[in-house]
Amino acid sequence: MSEGTNSVEAPPTTGGDAATEAVRERIVETLKTVYDPEIPVDIYELGLIYRVEIKDVDDNAKYPVDVVMTLTSPMCPVAETLPPEVETKVRSVEGVGDVHLDLVWDPPWTPDMMSEVAKLALNM
Repeated sequence: MSEGTNSVEAPPTTGGDAATEAVRERIVETLKTVYDPEIPVDIYELGLIYRVEIKDVDDNAKYPVDVVMTLTSPMCPVAETLPPEVETKVRSVEGVGDVHLDLVWDPPWTPDMMSEVAKLALNM
C-alpha cells in the first residue's frame, strides 16, 4: 500500500485522521447497502470487496477512492450492473470525490471470504 492511502481491510496504524476514518466508516456502511440479488447478504460481508483505498484529500476537499472488487463468478448475471452500482454509491458518500472501481477475478471469490456475519445469515 502506498503512503497516503488507507485501506478498509487494514486500517493504518499511523497517518489516519478523524476525517479519513469518518469517510471510511461511511463507505463501509454504504457498501453494506448493496446486495447481490441472488444472495441475501450484502457485498461487503459477502467478501466481494477486496480493497478500498482512501487517498489524500484533493484540491476540492474530497477524498479520491479506489475500490477493488470481484463477483461470485465471472458468469455472474449482475456483472454488468453491480460494479456501476457500487461505484455510484461510493461516489455518493459525503466527502468522497473521484471513484475508480477495478473488477478483478484474481483471487477468485470463494465462500471462505465471507465474514462470520454472512456465514451465520446463510446458515453456514
